[in-house]
Amino acid sequence: MHSISHLISGTAALVAAVAIWGVTLNRVVRRKLRLSIFLFGLYAAAHVLFVLRPDLAPAPDTDLYSFERLAFAAALINLLVVSLINPLRTDRVPDRFPSIVQDALVIGLLMLIATFAFGERFLATSAVSAVVLGFALQDTFGNAIAGLAIQSEKPFNIGHWVRVGEFEGRVAEVSWRATRLRTKTGNFIVLPNNIVGKEPITNYSEPVAPTRITVQVGVTYDAPPNRVKAVIREALGNCSLVLAAPAPAIVLIKFDASSVNYDVKFWIDDFENDDTARDQVHSAIYYAFRRHNIEIPYPMQVEMSREVPATDHEAQIAERERLISGVDLLSSLSAEHRTLIAASTTTMAFADGEAIVRQGTPGESMFVVCSGQAAVMLEGQRTPIATIEQGGYFGEMSLLTGDPRTATVVAKGDVVVLEIGADVFRQLADLNPRAVEQVGVAAAARRADLEGVRASIQAAAVLEAPTSFMSRMRKFLNI
Repeated sequence: MHSISHLISGTAALVAAVAIWGVTLNRVVRRKLRLSIFLFGLYAAAHVLFVLRPDLAPAPDTDLYSFERLAFAAALINLLVVSLINPLRTDRVPDRFPSIVQDALVIGLLMLIATFAFGERFLATSAVSAVVLGFALQDTFGNAIAGLAIQSEKPFNIGHWVRVGEFEGRVAEVSWRATRLRTKTGNFIVLPNNIVGKEPITNYSEPVAPTRITVQVGVTYDAPPNRVKAVIREALGNCSLVLAAPAPAIVLIKFDASSVNYDVKFWIDDFENDDTARDQVHSAIYYAFRRHNIEIPYPMQVEMSREVPATDHEAQIAERERLISGVDLLSSLSAEHRTLIAASTTTMAFADGEAIVRQGTPGESMFVVCSGQAAVMLEGQRTPIATIEQGGYFGEMSLLTGDPRTATVVAKGDVVVLEIGADVFRQLADLNPRAVEQVGVAAAARRADLEGVRASIQAAAVLEAPTSFMSRMRKFLNI
């Protein structure tokens, strides 16, 4: 009778464990239930044998009987802890009860049951065993206890980017013994949990995911701080990894021996990309400073002489005039007029991906590509509608009428452009209005061609009459 009741209990528990294993979608639950199913199966199989051979059944006062009860209790405790703590219909582990904590609960409850099951014999044996194991496995126990503390306090979660002492990486796993970090180089660092528990921990992913990065730049004393800050903000606008919100901050921090130093503080989504973000910001600031003639001074800790080659202004003007003469829009101008324009223009450098002009922004100048290529993009379109090669030009409508930019032009690779402003065309209008009007006629014809391209993309084009365009041009240039 005694074996039959135990057989029924074991079989019922086995059926319950198998049913939960079959219903749950949680991979952790399925993995942990294998132990209970195995123990329940052994328990039921043993009592099938005891029913068939009652003479083999252990007596209640034997160690085998106590061990049998302890195995059943271990399987039952594991079943209850796993099925009651974890969600069965979702594949996740509760934040407050990670796997390591669940294992500790099962072991703790089993030790408590074992105390009552074995009585004094278990207490004496466990005391001696604890002393021996304590000396032999003190590092392992230290790691396990530290692992429990880490899982309970939650200084970081799987996937967080952290710094532990001198080590830095993304948390990949926290086990009983160690914490694994994946570094930026793709390697794993395995840190024993007792080391993690002693070291200061910096969590770059909490309390919010965006992380603030700071880079420092030194600028010549000749550049006014407000102008420097405005140029740096322009540069940050061309950096894809820099978040618009929270907004970047630019702070003048120090008047150094050879430079005025600024801290550029900006936010990024993921700390793993900090090196790439720093590279973007440094590169963008360099090109922006060159465009605006802001010098990053050379170190002056040691005495040195720097020979600056004499600038041949006449050669520069001649080269610009040669470039302008190849622009069909300006081909109707005389050599004297092209020389006037060449003497009044400036060259500007842009890095790959930087916007030279943006659609919808005001402008009073046109650009000629000296070197490199530029892509013309319409708002909402990912594919360029045109590519401007060396010697090509754009922005003539803003030059002649002051209209906002009708498209965004982005540098493809490093690009150098020649900027021609409206002021020089106002000078030409005073000298020879007829020549400026001929430029306007050529610009109107080119605009009609571009509107045709825009119409094919947007399926709607409203062309402006040439007479209306010419009247707005005359008004803007005071002809």
